[in-house]
Amino acid sequence: MSLEIKINTLIHEVMTKLSLNERDFIYYKNKVSYLCGLEPADNNTTELSKSIPELLDDIITLLVAEQKIEDIFDFKEILSAQIMDTFISVPSVIETQFYQQYNRSPIAATDYFFNLSTVSNYIQSERIKNNIHYKTPTAYGDLDITINLSKPEKDPEEIKKLKKLEAAQHSKHYPKCMLCVENEGYAGRINYPARSNHRIVELNLNQEPWYFQYSPYAYYNEHAIILNKEHSPMIINKNTFIRLIEFVEQFPHYFIGSNADLPIVGGSMLTHDHYQAGRYKFAMDDAPSIYDFHLPQFADVSFDILKWPLSVIRLTSNNKEEIIAAATHILTQWQQYTDESIGLIAETDQPHNTITPIARFKDGNYELDLVLRNNRTTEQYPLGIFHPHQKHHHIKKENIGLIEVMGLAVLPARLKQDIQDIKAHLKNNALPYNPIHQEWVSTFDISDEDIDQYVDRALGHKFAEILQDAGVFKHLDEFKRFLLQL
Repeated sequence: MSLEIKINTLIHEVMTKLSLNERDFIYYKNKVSYLCGLEPADNNTTELSKSIPELLDDIITLLVAEQKIEDIFDFKEILSAQIMDTFISVPSVIETQFYQQYNRSPIAATDYFFNLSTVSNYIQSERIKNNIHYKTPTAYGDLDITINLSKPEKDPEEIKKLKKLEAAQHSKHYPKCMLCVENEGYAGRINYPARSNHRIVELNLNQEPWYFQYSPYAYYNEHAIILNKEHSPMIINKNTFIRLIEFVEQFPHYFIGSNADLPIVGGSMLTHDHYQAGRYKFAMDDAPSIYDFHLPQFADVSFDILKWPLSVIRLTSNNKEEIIAAATHILTQWQQYTDESIGLIAETDQPHNTITPIARFKDGNYELDLVLRNNRTTEQYPLGIFHPHQKHHHIKKENIGLIEVMGLAVLPARLKQDIQDIKAHLKNNALPYNPIHQEWVSTFDISDEDIDQYVDRALGHKFAEILQDAGVFKHLDEFKRFLLQL
């Protein structure tokens, strides 16, 4: 199929999905043809429709075959984003449309923006489908297991080329990071993602400008990122709780949470203050209470300790100011709390205690989960006392961030083959598997169960154990000692 027909088909598909005016077809054709180095012809033939990502891949493949573009991942991504940018409005227009939809309902606004971000191929929907994802029952509910396969890997030859190209470039400090507002419409460069088709929507949180966008590689439904206009580091304080509560006021169908603000227990991006939100129900949402208590100075707030592998206090109230004040009080007390009997020290040469907070709006009440975190290391636990322990590193040794705190495992791509090999070995002893998993596999007791299901479930139970490692209090009496400080 010719390049021109592929372009025509892409244009028709995008115009249909975004309800664009047929009057603009020729404009889009001329723009996209120019980007592809093609002289437009009076031919509007289309082929059987494919998905937009598939059509883009077809176009890029043809351009590489015709040597119109070099076969380098970053160059192909830059052109793909530029092609899709042709169809989407400038940020001010999108923001206006977002708030016009918001006047109908918050759901209408996010539906509009999510559809735009998907159709524009900013959300990499086809690549996300490559992820392995399933739920597995545990003592803490049905945890989500995800093996992350959505980000394409570069082959060694391409990496060599990129190093040469990057060395020829001057040092770049724009944008400062991948969360900065300056990414909106940024073309991209070698080893920096293409963002021509990227759009963000301004929000007012705590009388400050923040911005709403969707994650290009989503881990759950409508995975959104809420980012500070300023490139300032992550910090958890009273203002954090105000912003989280105000966000769920504005978008009550979404949850929102923040990674902790310290290394080891924080996320991968501590240099730019941001939160993650979305329209998804995690196992943590339904975690039952194992102990409730009251604080007389916050009479309108109920407090519960959850049955959860990490140490969580849930605050519930219809009083916005009081739940924020209560959360701030708990944070302040936690930041200075030490219990050396369990290895918990608040500060050495640096602070160690912080919180991973999550907010929701349910049945007319604000709900705020405060997950207590500590990032101290020792000789025995050089990566963190309350971090996945050595015996679990064959599965995961990376940080436990917000998404995993709520019960969704983000596991490394290497596990896809490892798990397949373990299953094959159990079905046929002669087949080898990665020896780093030998101790774990030796504990299996499968009997007559389905091997595939057993191993998948075992991986889920392993994730629950990893989360337990991150819990600062292993027993309720330890937790109650902290409550005395409140």
